[in-house]
Amino acid sequence: MGSTPGSADAVYLDGGVKTAAKILVVGHFAVGKTTFIGTMSEIPPLRTEERMTQAGAQVDDLMGVRGKTTTTVAMDFGRITLSEKLVLYLFGTPGQERFVQVWEDMTKGALGALILVDPERLKESFAVIDLVEQYGLPYAISVNHFDDTAIRSDDELREALDLLPETPIVTCDARDQKSSADALIALVRYLQTRTARSMT
Repeated sequence: MGSTPGSADAVYLDGGVKTAAKILVVGHFAVGKTTFIGTMSEIPPLRTEERMTQAGAQVDDLMGVRGKTTTTVAMDFGRITLSEKLVLYLFGTPGQERFVQVWEDMTKGALGALILVDPERLKESFAVIDLVEQYGLPYAISVNHFDDTAIRSDDELREALDLLPETPIVTCDARDQKSSADALIALVRYLQTRTARSMT
């Protein structure tokens, strides 16, 4: 990848970059999108997190969420330079249903989406997958494993989420740069395969 995250030379984009690709990082509430982008971004990520208040208690289900005190209210943004000529811009969407209106603008120009999934809350991913499909975005599934979550096989996940056989499924820990990078690589390779297939 490009410069070391947080270093002074990482802020400015190299003049040789010819191609920029927009990727969405999506998922339900509290699945790890902000953490994922923060882990992967080579620049200080843009975050629009606000402290959760009692007013949101009626709409933000904290069941199964440990220590969640803030929530994204607009988007997260990060950047990864993959090569001298290619850079990825990562846009993280809010996970709550009341922010669905934001999605329409976010999907414009996006090549695809990485859908983060909590294996203990699979049902909460249905609405997210439906939205991504509604906007016609190709996607990969990245199962974000938290400390005590059970390991589920790809076949179990594919059946539970009703995925097509070609949809990539990868496992990551959003706090870990290597496994998060592997998830993005799986998505990029899938997008490249689809593009090559459409050109033949």
